Amino acid sequence: MSGPRTAVVVNPAKVADIAQLKKVIGDGLRKAGWPEPRWYETTPEDPGRGQAKQAVSDGAELVFACGGDGTVTAVVTALAGTDVALAVLPAGTGNLLAANLGLGTDPATGLQVALDGGRRRIDVGAIDDRCFVVMAGMGFDAQMLEDTSERAKKHIGWLAYVGGGAKHLLDRPMRVRIRLDGGAPMPRRPRAVIIGNVGRLQGGVRLLKKAVPDDGKLNVAILSPSNLAHWIALAFAVVRKRERVPLMESYTASRVEIYSNRAQSRQLDGDLISPGKAMKIHVRPKALLLCVPQPDADPDLAHDADAVAERAQNL
Repeated sequence: MSGPRTAVVVNPAKVADIAQLKKVIGDGLRKAGWPEPRWYETTPEDPGRGQAKQAVSDGAELVFACGGDGTVTAVVTALAGTDVALAVLPAGTGNLLAANLGLGTDPATGLQVALDGGRRRIDVGAIDDRCFVVMAGMGFDAQMLEDTSERAKKHIGWLAYVGGGAKHLLDRPMRVRIRLDGGAPMPRRPRAVIIGNVGRLQGGVRLLKKAVPDDGKLNVAILSPSNLAHWIALAFAVVRKRERVPLMESYTASRVEIYSNRAQSRQLDGDLISPGKAMKIHVRPKALLLCVPQPDADPDLAHDADAVAERAQNL
């Protein structure tokens, strides 16, 4: 067996048939001449960080993360700053990182990406002792996650978030101060502040068009719609890939601080964290070794993902 030692950190609550998943992964690795992986299941108390650290301690050179956004974020936090590669096996409904990699919902595609050997060092964002890869947010985006039911996500996928968001379209704006790289505070009355490293949302929509995952910078979007017409104009511009999006300010920074006058909903890579009055985020440049559909420096992590998915059908 000549391939790297691997481990799978899996959330059993997000996988309908663990036995089938183990067969797909095991057969695929054996066919490629790679060793059998070790398996680590997450728990409600530990969504994956401890398991990923144990996998590294046990000698893993590549860790597959299989679960929802919370599982992936936990594994990212454990692997950031190491030379152990992360590969994503899509499961659950959210999967922001899987969406940016163009993996769809088939774990075999994530396996094929790892087998193809595409590796890329990318930045991660850090808040307190947790890391994220795609984006963090305070305000509307986190409220949308709070009010989207698991049942709806299972039945209609990412479209369920539309219903969750509709409940908060006319909520009052936040009152915040935003500091970028230690500069002067910028007072704003936004509905959401989003800090992104990669720009793609669910459904293939790119919110942060200039986000580059390995430039040592985070992209900051301040969204300030105040009525339904504003929301429609903003959404239309984003979906139509307009260069200028109304009611959205865009900045880049390596350190971002957001202070609110009251506790706000917050999220990291589609996973809710506890509400708070502040978010202090900094970038950790090229801290994560990620398995990607191709090894070059294309700004879009999903580049050539369709060809990968076609090869995965033969696993």
